Amino acid sequence: MPDFPHDDSEMGKAIRHFDWSSTSVGPISTWPVSLKTTVQMILKQGHAICLFWGPDLNIIYNDAYRPFLGLKEQGALGKPFHIIWSDVWNDVKPFVDQALSGTGTFAEDMHLIMDRNGYPEDTYWTFSYSPLYDDQGVIAGLIDIAVDTTGAVQSRSREELLRRELVHRVKNTMAITTAVVSATLRHSQSLDEARDTIKKRIAALGNAQNLMHASGQGTSIAELIYSSVHPHLDDRTRVTISGPDLEIAPQQALGLSLAVYELATNALKYGALSNENGKVDIVWTLDEDDRFALRWREAGGPAVRAPTRTGFGSRLTNQIVAAYFSGEGRTFYHPDGLVFELEGKYETTTPD
Repeated sequence: MPDFPHDDSEMGKAIRHFDWSSTSVGPISTWPVSLKTTVQMILKQGHAICLFWGPDLNIIYNDAYRPFLGLKEQGALGKPFHIIWSDVWNDVKPFVDQALSGTGTFAEDMHLIMDRNGYPEDTYWTFSYSPLYDDQGVIAGLIDIAVDTTGAVQSRSREELLRRELVHRVKNTMAITTAVVSATLRHSQSLDEARDTIKKRIAALGNAQNLMHASGQGTSIAELIYSSVHPHLDDRTRVTISGPDLEIAPQQALGLSLAVYELATNALKYGALSNENGKVDIVWTLDEDDRFALRWREAGGPAVRAPTRTGFGSRLTNQIVAAYFSGEGRTFYHPDGLVFELEGKYETTTPD
């Protein structure tokens, strides 16, 4: 039994007991001093290092490298490079050829799809290949110093997605706010009226934002609707809310909160909530194709007549909000009560 390598690590013992005579590396007794020196060095390293030696580029590695192999680690020692890493061989071969020609290589956060645990994995690696020389100064292999950067790359990717989403949300919120202010000023009879209306509409937007911040994504449709309607109620039983327990995506939540707030304001001024007997029924559904539908129906209020002109509130509910759902909004002025219907595509609150 060879007494080399002089190391009691798992791989030190594995290398000592391995039958190297069955590989192109040959028995340990024939190894050149350069190979022994390199092997002894990598076994003492805490950094993940492997080397490939001989005509077949058989693999030798240290303990820190073992996790990189996954399930392949069983029986990996001594296998040729192109066999042990057959799943990424075509990707790394140019680096191998360069190292064997005498030039060191370096790759940063290189994407490799590995099949080391029985399924394809998206992985990222920062690594360098350097030529290894035998005792005569001839290149006989290469050494690989590797760092698995998968976690870091994915973390940066998630941060970038969050940054883009934040910028997108801020832009959309600013666009809605600008539209609300501009349109309110155009349709108000006085600055005092405009000031009061703008204040309430912006408050509705802020409330929706608070709900989304609390959940970290979107917010419960039921909670959103209740929060938008509640300030207008003297009796909670005057509004019934029903529908599946859903969370709505952030931008759709902003739009829907404005629509519900606008409908509730109009109901309080002119519709079902303007007297003591009127009621509002709010129902939403979601079908198997993610088609979302919401229906606001008033009853028991004063007789309804269609307005002589279309104001910003109608354009908000029928067009602007509907656009967030890539759908359609419709308002029906039935004599016995106003009805608003929204249909469109529901967006999930979790990213794909």
